[in-house]
Amino acid sequence: MNIMEDGPSLIWGIICILLLVSSLAARRLSLGEVAKAALAWIAIFAALFAIFSFRFEFIGIWERVKADISGTAGQSIRGDKIELRRQDDGHYWLLVDINNEPVRFMVDSGATMTAINAATAKEVGVEATGYPIILSTANGRVAAKRANVELLVVGPHTIENHPVVVSESFGDVNLLGMNFLNSLHSWRVEGNMMVLQP
Repeated sequence: MNIMEDGPSLIWGIICILLLVSSLAARRLSLGEVAKAALAWIAIFAALFAIFSFRFEFIGIWERVKADISGTAGQSIRGDKIELRRQDDGHYWLLVDINNEPVRFMVDSGATMTAINAATAKEVGVEATGYPIILSTANGRVAAKRANVELLVVGPHTIENHPVVVSESFGDVNLLGMNFLNSLHSWRVEGNMMVLQP
């Protein structure tokens, strides 16, 4: 402990304690009541000190909670770069605006096309037309229809008339495939981070 550096803080602490004790004594309370009041005030000061000391940690926790609620956990946009942190399930997730509606996608470099499940397609106004095509997926072969997303936006990156496939067989998952990744200037994986460069 450096007395020269901590001296002013120590003096202020002593002054606060003396003011507290003198104010309680002036009220002519019993010793037990003074002790209870003093302990209550000490607890209040300790709580305020803890909040102040760990304010950056509390801010970080709050940002994490907000990201989990909004679906942007592990996603950050820095300038013209989009950075994705690998999530606990081992995948990279990205919140994308489709026709001005937020949709959560898993980024899958093993998928040729961007795939949207039927429920999401209906919600964002993507209409699949034509004859079904057969796709090979991790869960086997499924029937899907082709469609186009009028407007796909993520951070600084905008795509118009983005080709997708739509199927009820995709469950509740949406995938951003290689046709999305190829629309970027570059993309790479660095450790547990995926960096998208529009």
